[in-house]
Amino acid sequence: MTDARRALARKRDGHALDEDEIRAIVLGYAREQVPDYVASAFLMAAFIRGLDTDETVAMTRAMVDSGITMPLEGVDRPKVDKHSTGGVADGVTLVFAPVAAALGLAVAKLSGRGLGHTGGTLDKLESIPGFRTDLDAETFERQVNEVGCAIAAQSADLVPADGALYALRDATETVASVPLIAASVMSKKLAVGSDLILLDVKAGSGAFMKTVEDAEALAEACAGLARGWGRACRVAVTDMAQPLGDAVGNALDVAEAVEVLRGDRPGRLTDLTVELVAAAQESLLGISRAEGADRARRAIEGGEALEAFRRLVDAQGGDPRVADDPWSVLPRAPVVTPLHPARSGTLAAVDAEAIGRAAAGLGAGRAKKGDPIDPAVGIVLRAKIGDVLDRDEPVGEVHARDASAAAAAAEAVHDALTTRDQRIEAPPLVYGWRE
Repeated sequence: MTDARRALARKRDGHALDEDEIRAIVLGYAREQVPDYVASAFLMAAFIRGLDTDETVAMTRAMVDSGITMPLEGVDRPKVDKHSTGGVADGVTLVFAPVAAALGLAVAKLSGRGLGHTGGTLDKLESIPGFRTDLDAETFERQVNEVGCAIAAQSADLVPADGALYALRDATETVASVPLIAASVMSKKLAVGSDLILLDVKAGSGAFMKTVEDAEALAEACAGLARGWGRACRVAVTDMAQPLGDAVGNALDVAEAVEVLRGDRPGRLTDLTVELVAAAQESLLGISRAEGADRARRAIEGGEALEAFRRLVDAQGGDPRVADDPWSVLPRAPVVTPLHPARSGTLAAVDAEAIGRAAAGLGAGRAKKGDPIDPAVGIVLRAKIGDVLDRDEPVGEVHARDASAAAAAAEAVHDALTTRDQRIEAPPLVYGWRE
């Protein structure tokens, strides 16, 4: 086997590594044959020197080969795996999966938990009493085929090298590297046998990629990895300059998703979900984007999408009454305080990351993996960039455990909103696509 230290030295000196050298480090670390300090040094060298396309493909392949794969050969529907790079009030998966299932697609979704200012799909779903996310591979595949969708936690046997290396990236401040992010994201997608990988790369204050240019670079890197593997992939670069939906929490997110699935909540969350479902149908069913969007909206208006959500919840042990009356089953915070803007005017900017961190401070998120969360608390912010605000009219509310926590969160929201006296144009919802 290639010596990992020699490969590290070559990357340190700016040389491109071949596949054997990459595998020596990645697989060696996953199998506990390479020590932390060598792997950490490699990550820093890769962060500073960069990885070219061939190196990134080799790293992704090694990460996939570090564990099992899920071919999903028993699923007879067209399969789509949708993934977001994370943001604030991003409840798209909760809506996308049942809408796509109602239209005959299969959504095999392995999701994560919230960390820092970003929310986690698993945390949201687990606010529904009884909902299980620890599905074994056989149960997961069977549900995808029968129900049309399943949302579960990633098995420890699936791409274990990614989990090990991510912990090191977090500790060594090497997270913000496009090749390393792309390899991490795509290794998990390529290990699952979907017919289409659909990615939503966020750009803006609430995203890891703060600029559209950085998000586009990541989108192209992910699309390039899919091309290198011969896999169909579509990548949308979308706006996260403000919370996507209104709810920033867990139970609050679920309740908002149900409203969207009922057709009672128009807005950016609904519009982006419809656009992503339309793109999936265009790729997998061969219909036009416009027809796909129309079919998605009809599935919502006709109740088929809500019924698919009810079946998803029921199949995974959750209380299906959440689809009929969310607050009859979801946990509620004891203190609800109205949110007023600090001043009147047009909402010009939102520090979405600050909103996410304020919700996490209430207990809706976690500072590090393993921290407990409170499913009931969070923030609802209904104002969007371009809206005219009146300081005497509430723009949302804080859901908290006590009045002092609510007051601190409200102050953080005030500081995160910037108003102007002139008219402000809302940012686009989708900046562009990569394939």
